[in-house]
Amino acid sequence: MRRLLPAATLLLAVSALGVTPARAAVGLPQIDFANPLTTSQVVWGALIFAVLYVLLSRGALPKVERVLEERTRTIGADLDAAKAAKQQADIAAAEVTRATREAQAAAAAEVAQAAAAAKAAAGAEAARATATLEAQLAAAEARIHAARAAAMGALREVAMDATSALAGRLMGHAPDAAAVDAAVGAAIASRKA
Repeated sequence: MRRLLPAATLLLAVSALGVTPARAAVGLPQIDFANPLTTSQVVWGALIFAVLYVLLSRGALPKVERVLEERTRTIGADLDAAKAAKQQADIAAAEVTRATREAQAAAAAEVAQAAAAAKAAAGAEAARATATLEAQLAAAEARIHAARAAAMGALREVAMDATSALAGRLMGHAPDAAAVDAAVGAAIASRKA
C-alpha cells in the first residue's frame, strides 16, 4: 500500500499539469522546454541549487576553510619544528664528530706517549743488560787470560821439566837450567808469533 501512494501522487501531479503519456515529445524529452514538467524541474533545480549554495557558503564552507587554514598552520608549524630539530641534530652531529676526532687524537697521543715510554724503558733495560753482559764478558776474558797465563806458566814449567829430563837422558847428565830456560822461552816466543 505504501508503494502505491507515491506512484499515485506522481500520476495526479502529472495529470494536473496536463501531461499525458500519449503526448510524449520527439527527440530528447529531458530538454523539451515546451513541456511544463521540464520547466518546473529546471525551476525547482535552480531553487534547490540556490538554497544549497546559500547554506553551504554561510555554514559549511567557512568551517571547511577554517579547518584548511588550521591544517596549513599546523603543517607549517610542524615543518618549522622539523627544520629546527634538523638544525639541532646537525649541530649535535658536528659536535659528536668533533668530540670523536678530539678523543681519537688524544688516544693517539697517549698511545704514542706509551710507546715512547715503553721504548725508553726497553732501551734502558737493554742498556743495563748490555752493561751486565759486557761486565760478565770482561770478567770471563779476565779469567780466561788468567787461566791462559797460569796454563802458559805451568806449560813453561812442564816444558822445562820435560826438556831437562829428555836432555838429561840423551846427554847422560843434567843440562844447564839457564840454557833449558832460554831454549823453552825461544820456542814459546816462536809459537806466539
